[in-house]
Amino acid sequence: MEATTEKKEKGGSLGALVGTIVLAVACAAGGWIARELWPKGAAPVVQMPQAVVTVAARAVEEREYNLPEKFVAHAEAMQEVDLLPQVDGYVKEILFKEGDVVKAGAVLYVLDDERYQAVANQRRADLAAAEAEERRARRYNERMQKADERGITQKERDDAEAGWESSKAAVLQAKANLVVAEYDLKKAKVIAPISGQIGKTSAHVGDYVAPSKGALARIVQIDPMRVSFPLTDRAYIGWRMALKDGKAPDYRMRLILPDGSNYGEEGSWDFDDNAMSKDTATIIMRLSFPNPDRLLIPNSYVTLLTDRKAPPKMPCVPQQAVFDVATGSQCVWVLKDDMTVEQRVVELREMSEGWMPVVSGVKLGEKVVISGIGKLGPGMKVHLAEPTMNDDLDPNYKPPVVE
Repeated sequence: MEATTEKKEKGGSLGALVGTIVLAVACAAGGWIARELWPKGAAPVVQMPQAVVTVAARAVEEREYNLPEKFVAHAEAMQEVDLLPQVDGYVKEILFKEGDVVKAGAVLYVLDDERYQAVANQRRADLAAAEAEERRARRYNERMQKADERGITQKERDDAEAGWESSKAAVLQAKANLVVAEYDLKKAKVIAPISGQIGKTSAHVGDYVAPSKGALARIVQIDPMRVSFPLTDRAYIGWRMALKDGKAPDYRMRLILPDGSNYGEEGSWDFDDNAMSKDTATIIMRLSFPNPDRLLIPNSYVTLLTDRKAPPKMPCVPQQAVFDVATGSQCVWVLKDDMTVEQRVVELREMSEGWMPVVSGVKLGEKVVISGIGKLGPGMKVHLAEPTMNDDLDPNYKPPVVE
């Protein structure tokens, strides 16, 4: 029993010794293989210092923030007139060309007026006869009233006075008839009641026209023009309350034409409608625009831009300084006094004229990096270069209005 135990212990010691020798040989072989595979003359890896990035920076500036509000607006004529003949007759002359701009008071159509002239002459003759009769009746009445009471009766006096009163009424009637006749004679000429552009004529020389036959042509006032746009009920109430408190801002009104070009004239307030739409909860506001070149066409649609004539000032950063991060936030690199950079999350308003107003994140006077942004990391050292001046950085630059 003891011999067996001794034999087992000797066998275990021998196995352990053999395992140790095999492990040593494997390690030696692995080291030799690794040495053979390692590139000859390769140097060990050494951590190199980071390169200094050259950047341009710009200070946070206080600038006017004047982002326009946009509305779809409708151009409309302030006045439109259908030319209706007020008497009937044959067209004798047409004194305009279709599409002309006519002035108020200009004669446009001349009708054959011989009949109206004859009637007017007759009414003048009737008036002259009535005035003559009135003079005779007046003199007769005066004689009768002064006559001796013994030579005439009271009835004769009354009849003389009644005859005089009747003759005066006849004069008034004749005058009224003459006014009507002269009015008809005058209306044989169709006159422009307003200034504006006249359209296509429906009558030509020789045509018989009458009030019942419809309009001869249409005149549309083109200068100035009215532009209307809808304002929501909430915005309208805010505007009215500001007017009541004397705090309503003074707005600048500009237009973008249907072809995308800027309209050169500014508008002025005209009036607001007297009822709110129950379907859209909006009220129609109306502006007046000069239209000397006839670029505003009635019934066309334009884009209205409204901004303030005296806009507020806010701290702003150039739009080149702002970048997005994976979290969805907007950030800037802030240049510190030791020439290192710090990444900051900023809250901004919508860009206006190349600059973005700052709500929070940076302060007035701090410098933000505007070039080389993609090469930066937190705490990196930078070398500062002068920014290249462009339109966005030019404080006197006024960009065109774009839709």
